[in-house]
Amino acid sequence: MASIVNPPRDPNTLSNYNNFVTTHTIANLGIHFEKRCVSGNITLKLKSITDAATKEIVLDTSFLNIKDVVVNGRASKWNLSSRFEPYGSALKISLEEGIDDGKSVDVNITSETTKDCTALGWMTPAQARSEYPYMYTQCQAIYARSVFPCQDTPDVKSTFEFNIESPLPVLASGLSTGVQDVHSGSEVAAGTKLYSFEQKLPIPSYLFALASGNIEKAPIGPRSTVATGPKQLQAAKWELEESTEKFIETIEKIVYPYQWGHYNVFILPPSFPYGGMENPIYTYATPTLISGDRENIDVIAHELSHSYSGNLVSNCSWEHFWLNEGWATYLERRIQAAVHGKPRRDFSAIIGWKALQDSVAQFGETHEFTQLVVDLKGKDPDDAFSSIPYEKGYTFLSYLESQVGEDKWNKFIPHYFNTFARRSLDSYDFKANLLAFFESDSAASDALNKVDWDAWFYKPGLPPKPKFETSLVDVCYALASKWKNIKAEKFEPKAQDVKGWCANQAVVFLDSVQAFAHKLDKRETQAMGSVYGFAKSRNAEVVARYFQVALKAKDDSVYKPTAELLGNVGRIKFVRPLYKWLSEADRKLAVKTFEKNIDFYHPICRGLIEKDLFGKGNRI
Repeated sequence: MASIVNPPRDPNTLSNYNNFVTTHTIANLGIHFEKRCVSGNITLKLKSITDAATKEIVLDTSFLNIKDVVVNGRASKWNLSSRFEPYGSALKISLEEGIDDGKSVDVNITSETTKDCTALGWMTPAQARSEYPYMYTQCQAIYARSVFPCQDTPDVKSTFEFNIESPLPVLASGLSTGVQDVHSGSEVAAGTKLYSFEQKLPIPSYLFALASGNIEKAPIGPRSTVATGPKQLQAAKWELEESTEKFIETIEKIVYPYQWGHYNVFILPPSFPYGGMENPIYTYATPTLISGDRENIDVIAHELSHSYSGNLVSNCSWEHFWLNEGWATYLERRIQAAVHGKPRRDFSAIIGWKALQDSVAQFGETHEFTQLVVDLKGKDPDDAFSSIPYEKGYTFLSYLESQVGEDKWNKFIPHYFNTFARRSLDSYDFKANLLAFFESDSAASDALNKVDWDAWFYKPGLPPKPKFETSLVDVCYALASKWKNIKAEKFEPKAQDVKGWCANQAVVFLDSVQAFAHKLDKRETQAMGSVYGFAKSRNAEVVARYFQVALKAKDDSVYKPTAELLGNVGRIKFVRPLYKWLSEADRKLAVKTFEKNIDFYHPICRGLIEKDLFGKGNRI
């Protein structure tokens, strides 16, 4: 009896993963710094999930140079389809005969990345702030296909083996299994070694991660290491060693024991475009985390939470991205509450609500990308990227928690992560699982059946605003109110105003001031920066927000410092709003700054800035 072929759930892949699914991947690759490419061969073990009628395997590629395809040890016919934006070119591999349902086939593909690869960040020594070059991958959302042919969808998970040749130390999203010398040859750079890793838990392609550069390591806990450049190592160790194990132990009590063996942190060079990327074994983290005050380490709480939400339990497509990020944000704030006290959960949520408001305002309150579940057919998932899946997702989960009660919800959390461990799901799987769990509890079941699920999933704009516990932010709002009425009240700022504040209180204050910053004059914003120390802060969360306030006030004293910051930080969270407001204040300087630093930014970040500054056309 033939298997029923279900349509794929992910619209952002060209692969026929409803016919075959990848179960194991072997990556034998070399990193070539001089040519700025990664080349070698990939072996995919693909299991048939239909009858033997299908005689073609279709894989995702993007800007890849495909050299050879071998199926079960024999050369195979293949062709590369014309490019279909934004998804790349389908690699179609012919099979001499179909593969029976449940049987597997080994496909070995030799390929090489090109200069247009969207997943690789190459940095000169100057850009990497090092004596050596750097290379790192960023494969989320649909960029793994530009490194190697694959089924580039979070709906397919595979175990991995990595065998990576490089003249510089290598990290990967697996546990190390050894390092060997590589004998010199015409294609081998001096000092090249073979670095091997394995990932025994199945992961989607977007969690494929490699990095190579002048990397050193130091312990930050009994099962954790930090890796970064030698000059940054001790500062990174100090920043992280106090809290990393504490965070792991805390989330284990909320969910269940950590599954990945080791939890390590890799502090990347400053062009890294995200706050963190939850690559298994080694979280990739922004260098802006290392602020010398341990105020930004909650980034680690968030990325650690992805070890459960995203890595272990994954959204089946980017249309349901809130399942990854909403849950990770929820777990992050549960960690904060357990470690720092319950008020910290709402304190963080208040900051998140402001980010949600900003994202909704940027898209427009009726825009489809402000929905929790979005339609990405024919679209680039990165175009929908914002704080909305994080914060609207968190708000929804908190709302559901309030409907059933915290104690009952706490029992659902491990059930959810047990049910979908090593699997992918969509929002409807989540809903069904939640309703089934509480089916025998009449009070909880009644409450959940009264939830307007369609409104939460599909209604654009802001959700109902929760009632936050505000004890930690009231003082921030009070000071912001004084600044709002600074002229009428003849308010004079003093350092005492912010004495004893943590960095996040400064963030809440500055977020509040942004709403009326255009009414301030530059004498006032200069006083704010100098008296409160914001202008010279080492904490990027603080100084970037202060610059936004001053830029909105057309305070020309921050134009040059903003341009300098934009040449030293590539994190999208900071870069996009700073370019927006610098462009409005001094368009010529904004364009000049971008042109000067264009090669510094990661390709994903660079593309977003170009869209922001110049629209979808060419730079002018």
